[in-house]
Amino acid sequence: MRSLPILSLAALAVVLTACAAPSAGTAASGWAMAPRSDRGSDRATERPAERPRTGAVRIVAERPERPGAATPRPSGAAPGLAAGLMIPVEGIEVSQLRDSFHAPRSGGRTHNAIDIAAPTGTPVVAVVDGRISRKHWNSLGGRTLYLTSADGTHDFYYAHLDAYADDVEIGTEVRRGDVLGTVGSTGNAQGPHLHFQVLRKTGSGRGTPVNPYDVLTRSPLYAGR
Repeated sequence: MRSLPILSLAALAVVLTACAAPSAGTAASGWAMAPRSDRGSDRATERPAERPRTGAVRIVAERPERPGAATPRPSGAAPGLAAGLMIPVEGIEVSQLRDSFHAPRSGGRTHNAIDIAAPTGTPVVAVVDGRISRKHWNSLGGRTLYLTSADGTHDFYYAHLDAYADDVEIGTEVRRGDVLGTVGSTGNAQGPHLHFQVLRKTGSGRGTPVNPYDVLTRSPLYAGR
């Protein structure tokens, strides 16, 4: 092997020393390092990905309706009667009903009820679940009774009955469609018919008359169907 000149070895050592020493802006590993001020700037402008917010928007249209959810009450419907009433006389179709609610009566009165004509002895039924709150005779209505709704909001007045059902007494609880009595012509009546009145209870008084025709014809229900 030939030996290198001493001068050449010295020059090579200087070059190697210069390459091994890290510069001011270079890390010992050889990776370029950003100045401190630049690193701080990057840290300030760097943002983590924004996390989507949950619950910010509720999609109501895609939610199915709850069973039994309340529906808007038809215009003019009496509170508590939106579900409709059962036709109070068996065998009568809604097309046979006549609106005589505003018909004049003697002494300046108005009818405030409807008359449902049917043969004597035709069964009369409860229009809603409730209880018998009154049962009596008077000169105008003849054999009468009052049915109070289970929620206590309405009274239903039946008049001119020919007879009561055997198990109907004051306090008797009944279900819609139960027979309460039969059509007759007792009291001040011309021909057999049921005088049927709906009263919205407003306190200690008799109640405010509601036109039965409007309620019965809106969503008619029939006994035995």
